[in-house]
Amino acid sequence: MKRMLIALAALTVAAAAQAELKISDAWVRATVPQQQATGVFMNITADKDVKLVAGSSPVAGLVEIHEMVMDGNVMKMRAVPGGLDLPAGKAVELKPGGYHVMLINLKQQIKAGETVPVTLVVEGKDGKKESVEVKAPVRALNAMAGTGAGAPMGAGTGMGMQHQHGMKH
Repeated sequence: MKRMLIALAALTVAAAAQAELKISDAWVRATVPQQQATGVFMNITADKDVKLVAGSSPVAGLVEIHEMVMDGNVMKMRAVPGGLDLPAGKAVELKPGGYHVMLINLKQQIKAGETVPVTLVVEGKDGKKESVEVKAPVRALNAMAGTGAGAPMGAGTGMGMQHQHGMKH
């Protein structure tokens, strides 16, 4: 009986240490043949302070957390060093033109109507990492957040865009 209580207590502590993530409106932008990268977008709310630090997907050789920033008149895309903060109880929007997950070195064309599995890794303040799998539907190449309609990221803005991959964290 004593062993069972100790095991139950350990299980309760382990469960309490895990962060719960609420993920909504996840989607992936479709690609054209031979395209090597695309974005994954969603809303994430964590019940504890954690960081989104990594990801993986069977459709990509590399998955990174990215942000879009203005550098003068040039919009640049870059990996987020150290991960993206997910404050407890606050929805964080990953969207075109902002923070997002990049699928890089694509192994195949990503077509509208498909579903792409993406595993996200979050890290707590205690350094413990947890994974959550997201199954994100693929939207048309010209899709924007919300309605699924609109122009491609950066199109019609009159601004140049630079995209940097493979940054070391």
